[in-house]
Amino acid sequence: MNLYQELLWRGFIYQESEGAREALSSGHVTGYIGFDPTAESLHVGSLLPIMGLVHLQRHGHTAIAVVGGATGMIGDPSGKSKERILLSEDVLRRNQEGIKRQLERFLSFTGENPALIVNNYDWTANVSIIQFLRDIGKNFTVNYMLSKESVRRRLEGEGISFTEFSYMLLQAYDFLYLYDNYNCILQMGGSDQWGNITAGIDLIRKVRGGRAYGIVFPLVTTATGTKFGKTEEGTIWLDEKITSPYRFYQFWINADDKDVIKYLKFFTLLSKEEIDELEEELKERPEKRVAHKKLAEEITRMVHGEEGLRKAQKATAVLFGGSFEGLSLKELEEIFHHVPSFEIQKENLSNLTIPELAAISGLVKSKGEAKRLISSGGLYINNIKVDSPSSKIEPHQLIEGKLLILRKGKKGFLLVRVK
Repeated sequence: MNLYQELLWRGFIYQESEGAREALSSGHVTGYIGFDPTAESLHVGSLLPIMGLVHLQRHGHTAIAVVGGATGMIGDPSGKSKERILLSEDVLRRNQEGIKRQLERFLSFTGENPALIVNNYDWTANVSIIQFLRDIGKNFTVNYMLSKESVRRRLEGEGISFTEFSYMLLQAYDFLYLYDNYNCILQMGGSDQWGNITAGIDLIRKVRGGRAYGIVFPLVTTATGTKFGKTEEGTIWLDEKITSPYRFYQFWINADDKDVIKYLKFFTLLSKEEIDELEEELKERPEKRVAHKKLAEEITRMVHGEEGLRKAQKATAVLFGGSFEGLSLKELEEIFHHVPSFEIQKENLSNLTIPELAAISGLVKSKGEAKRLISSGGLYINNIKVDSPSSKIEPHQLIEGKLLILRKGKKGFLLVRVK
């Protein structure tokens, strides 16, 4: 299976320029994808382009990741109804470093076929406005630029500034520069990048008489039609300081049954045979959620490593009665962020029996119900079964001196916050 065939069966190809299939099916190709540093971390919406570069490299081609130090200062109007807030150079530099670190988890930058990370600020910063207008701008008519969907949509709304209007030319210049200096003939990206990519293809044809190609990926949506990567808690980021490995893992394991096979094709390196088996398993035994677990494992391992996956799985096991050992207060609060809570002063806690605490906290309706739960083995503190209805809370049971987690039955959790 060549690169084009792999991208095709995985569902990556939404639109392609003339000749792209032939170029990717024979001979060596150098291709690139751009990532503008609009934030310090990439999010899961960036995973499809990243995986496009991963497949490019895996098939023996040269993959270039362009960090947009220059284009990030301008702001891409594609897919945006309003103009982006312009970021300072210091913020952009910090964001660039964060993105580079994340890309290094996916691509190999050493060995026989190393990927490359380049910054378009390096070849753009010293180009004067006069030079840029004469060498690049003269190759595009205003009518041509107005015909692009990213521009047309903005004009139909609140308008577009000259700054963002010029973004297309900067991206076209990137493609030309990479064509000249790296023999790069392929640009890939999201479907909203089609106009920018074809502008670069046209520029290379006009000023170099060369052939270049473009492929864009589909917009990833959920089965319900909502924006991919958005949850009630917010965006799912690749940086564990913003989105923990546990929350990241949960995002994938909770994927809709209708989405999970598509996501396995998009975001993992599992073979067609492996994914076909998981699809069959999903049809025959959907309640086992084997495909969901495999999806969450593969992507969490890729983004957060084996240790991140281990932590995520341990945290997930807590919800099903697993041990709290090794988990911090912060981690436990994140696991149980959706659970009701009750506050109590430490001095008041010491005078209560466990059934009394269960009743006043609202876990159960009465002390009698709590005692019956204990007798039947259905009341837990920190996932450890309570054996005696007369027992009280011991100091060592307080997690970092601040938290108790009560549970009735299998999933009736309540947080007791100790002040």
